[in-house]
Amino acid sequence: MLEWMHDESVTRYLCTDFAAKTIEDCRTFIEESHNMQEHMHFAVTNDEDVYMGTVSLKHIDRGRHSAEFAISMRSCARGHGYSTYGMRELLRIGMEEQGLKDIYWCVTESNRRAVQFYDKNGYARTRDVPEYIASVYTKEQRAEFIWYHIAG
Repeated sequence: MLEWMHDESVTRYLCTDFAAKTIEDCRTFIEESHNMQEHMHFAVTNDEDVYMGTVSLKHIDRGRHSAEFAISMRSCARGHGYSTYGMRELLRIGMEEQGLKDIYWCVTESNRRAVQFYDKNGYARTRDVPEYIASVYTKEQRAEFIWYHIAG
């Protein structure tokens, strides 16, 4: 996990300063990920159980049946289908097992690799993003985002 956090090709367009993260931050994240009330985090691994990345549902609002999706994958995972699998499986878990009705996520317009991935996989763009979802980002960040949405 720390490898992708310190890989600028992975973190360049993300809103968090991952370069400042330590191995202890990773351990804390993993330990806290077991309490899956407001956030759900899952590791994506290959067939040999080697960590490839993390998929998450964040800011889960059980009353509104909604959440925000996030994904971060190691650069060595690119082109092997791990992102596609991890994303589809977590969206399925969110909709089918957690009873969510709406899952949103965003990406900066300049992150062409991610935009191409979401568009190629048929995810719908939206401009209709509820304030309670968008409010975790600054106005400047929101101006750069392309938002996606799936509804159950």
